Amino acid sequence: MLKSRVGYSIRNYWEVTKPKIWYLLVFTAFASAVIASNISGVGADILIWALLLASVTAGSAGANTVSSYVDRDIDAIMERTRHRPIPSKRIDAKYALYYGLTLIAIALITSAMINVYALMLMAFGIFDYVVVYSKLLKRRSRANIVLGGFSGGMPALIGYVSITLTNIEVGIMLALLVFLWIPMHIWSLALRLKEDYSRANVPMLPVVNSVSTSTRVIAATTLLMVAFSMVLAYTGYFGYLYLIIAGVTGIIVTIMSIQLLLKPDEAKAWRLFKFSSPYLAVLFIAMMVDLLI
Repeated sequence: MLKSRVGYSIRNYWEVTKPKIWYLLVFTAFASAVIASNISGVGADILIWALLLASVTAGSAGANTVSSYVDRDIDAIMERTRHRPIPSKRIDAKYALYYGLTLIAIALITSAMINVYALMLMAFGIFDYVVVYSKLLKRRSRANIVLGGFSGGMPALIGYVSITLTNIEVGIMLALLVFLWIPMHIWSLALRLKEDYSRANVPMLPVVNSVSTSTRVIAATTLLMVAFSMVLAYTGYFGYLYLIIAGVTGIIVTIMSIQLLLKPDEAKAWRLFKFSSPYLAVLFIAMMVDLLI
């Protein structure tokens, strides 16, 4: 009985960190570190790699947990989120807050052990997500995910600066790629869940704009992201393997966004959302493999 209660509690505290979100962010940090090491020729000992993974995991999980605390009232209203640990009362809200703040403290300490640049970027990313996005903009502005999207690119940049500052423009471009990816990812989900966000009075783009306007913006941001992913192929750092993979996957995601534009429906929006995470992961894998071979 005790084991089952402990396991239940662990699952709840794991779930409140929104692992489906931070899995990808941690991967971009790891991939960027691999890219940085191969481009610069600078190696790093196992301690730096461990600190990098620990800091980005703790930072992302902690920021998500505190965000869940901030959003506990609207999460209780939305069908998609009402079963989360805090609104379903599987975790007391104040304990979730303490837990999230503890994770954030761990993230700041471990990133400081890497270098001062990792610490500054970690602090900025957490502030942008928790304060700028969750606290200030999410309920007030359709630009919420745009200005809050800087936090999404920070893990990639943290991964890069954890290894080296050489060719730092590459790290910045990797972070910018994630930043440009976020609107397509979030707005396609918001389009499918438009009524849910409207019920909670969250002014996501599809809630405050017409479907036609929203799909045009999604298509435009998708094209911008794909174009930028192709620009990376011509920087001189990546070769034909990345160019081919970025081109093929870019065509696929562009077609999906255009299909959504021409004939909007929830199924197409959901399909674009579901494809977006593997798409970003594939781009980072392609960059790593391209450099390794």
